[in-house]
Amino acid sequence: MAYDDDDDGDDTVPCPYCGAAVHEESERCPHCENYISREDAPSSVPMWIKVTALVCLVVAVGWAVRGC
Repeated sequence: MAYDDDDDGDDTVPCPYCGAAVHEESERCPHCENYISREDAPSSVPMWIKVTALVCLVVAVGWAVRGC
């Protein structure tokens, strides 16, 4: 039986941020901890949107309670 060296799963690509060798299937670089692509990165909502949503919710609940 012949050993197929092409499908060993050790294919690496350079990290676009730090240049370290990263496995092709990796979501994050083990060296710099950055996500390799935007699709893999978790979506982050800016803090000002969270604060604004919380304030609107408090105002809406207060308005609903006082209006009853």
